[in-house]
Amino acid sequence: MKVAVTTILLLLCAVALGACGSQGVQIAKRSPYYRGAVLFRDHCSGCHTLSSVGAQGSATSIANRVKTNGPNFNIRKENVEQALYAIRNGGFSGAIMPENIVVGPNAKDVAAFLAAYSGRSAQKVPATNITLSTK
Repeated sequence: MKVAVTTILLLLCAVALGACGSQGVQIAKRSPYYRGAVLFRDHCSGCHTLSSVGAQGSATSIANRVKTNGPNFNIRKENVEQALYAIRNGGFSGAIMPENIVVGPNAKDVAAFLAAYSGRSAQKVPATNITLSTK
């Protein structure tokens, strides 16, 4: 009886400790964006932050950030065209991000994933109604 209780406790501890710090991809495997999420995690998470894949690449403080930290996609929204442009051209400045870090269908999968999941923590900007005169 004592061995069984000890074994159960050890298994529970292993499961609890195994879950610590392993956020990983939080997209359902059946999702059309899952493949793009995995590719983003594997190729982009070293520099970019996006919590839906457990990526913490961007620094949160200017004082301790590294030059290679890319945009935080929790707060920055991208569409497919913007993401594909950045992937193909090494970001928007071309200074740090490698060009064509993923290509072909992989690039399209990453871009579709980013378009669907980026910017989810962005602050909402109030809309303004502007009427232009045609006179």
